[in-house]
Amino acid sequence: MPDTAGSAPVLRTAVLADSDTRWKWGALTARRLTPGARIDGLLLRGRATPTPRQLDEVGVTVDSLRETTGVRFVREASGRDAYDVVVLACVGGAVQAMLHGMARAARPEGAAEGPGGKEAGRLVRRPVIVTGYVGVVYEKLADGLLLRHGADVVLANSRYDAERFRAVYAGVGADGSSVTEGALPFLGGAPYKGPGHPDQGPHAGRPFTVVFAAQPSVPASRTDRAYLLRRAVEHARAHPGREVLIKLRSRPGEHTTHIEEQPYQKLAGRLPGGLPANCRLVYGHMGEVLDRTDLLVTVSSTAALESLHRGVPTAVLTDLGVREALGNHHFLGSGCLASWDQLDAGFLPEAAPEWTARQGVLPDGSYEHAFDTARARVAELAARDRLPGIAPYYTPTTAPGYLPGVLARHGLDVDGTPLPGAAAAADEGASGLRAVVRGAVRDVARGAYRHGVQRVAPVIRRMGEL
Repeated sequence: MPDTAGSAPVLRTAVLADSDTRWKWGALTARRLTPGARIDGLLLRGRATPTPRQLDEVGVTVDSLRETTGVRFVREASGRDAYDVVVLACVGGAVQAMLHGMARAARPEGAAEGPGGKEAGRLVRRPVIVTGYVGVVYEKLADGLLLRHGADVVLANSRYDAERFRAVYAGVGADGSSVTEGALPFLGGAPYKGPGHPDQGPHAGRPFTVVFAAQPSVPASRTDRAYLLRRAVEHARAHPGREVLIKLRSRPGEHTTHIEEQPYQKLAGRLPGGLPANCRLVYGHMGEVLDRTDLLVTVSSTAALESLHRGVPTAVLTDLGVREALGNHHFLGSGCLASWDQLDAGFLPEAAPEWTARQGVLPDGSYEHAFDTARARVAELAARDRLPGIAPYYTPTTAPGYLPGVLARHGLDVDGTPLPGAAAAADEGASGLRAVVRGAVRDVARGAYRHGVQRVAPVIRRMGEL
């Protein structure tokens, strides 16, 4: 760990992310937990690897940024001399694979015991490992948490989540001491002051603005997505003095955390008469969009928490029901549940302060202290010369029918060692003409995959319904 006389040590932090939204969460979490650290960004190669446009939209700068594979990351990040802190901002299966890979790489030579066994108690040189969730946790709670077990710090974005996380770990007899309460790292921005307020800077004098924050996978069906789009357009037509923005996460062909089979761009192109003059599709940083928002409308997006944090009136739609599959059940008790009919009639929801406080939404100014506990925990662990061996709950003993498949998807054998093919790919490196050719092949493969998801798969499903 670099150091100079009379100064605090400068930590080196790595962030591994597998999508644009997780990159945003991981990089900003690293900034919150290791202020002043050198941060190296690594993008896990896969179907949702962020494009340059998506990275630019997130707007987070780091000291270095490149793509990598799971096996290569494990090799580079396992030793304490490589990084002091590693933030795993990935889907649960990828987190579990990296934990097992790093556990195997950190074990002393000749130690054959797998993660979670007697060797887990041995002190080893390795980085502090942090993981968590990018937003609202409304599905796969147990599955996702157990796949993240083994990290030194499992961040909870609220007191509500921290209680749920610890209950899951206690329920299977796993150590829950890693669960640490924090908050979403990207909350912030200017507090909402109401439409027409003179202190709105460049947005002064704008019309009342309604933003529909679309989601890639919720709802999933074309019928439901077309319905939500139609209602947003009808709201614009019924209120010509308002501006209605349909905020999209990605452009056609791009992937984010979830697969989007029915992009709103294509649905908008099929609308009779097209979009009215006061309704349009927008992209960009969510915070910048919220700067000009008077009413945020969504089904269950994390954007609702960003909006509530600023005090912007926020509506979580009930038009398609309040259902676990949609995630809007998470907002029970929030005071935000509403339908397009109610919004058309002028209703503006008011959030319940007790609910927002439990969800880590802290417009009262205490947000800046939300990371104090997690920051202190990471600093204390990073200051140790050695840490206990990584001990995930899932092992070949506890999950013999599940774990091998999870690890194999990321190029690892059940003991955490690289599979032959994945090891060979990692050894090839990425330089010169070979890197250019491989990059071009990957781009073509991604394009073919996305075409299959967005064009071919829906057609096949429709044919099957005939």
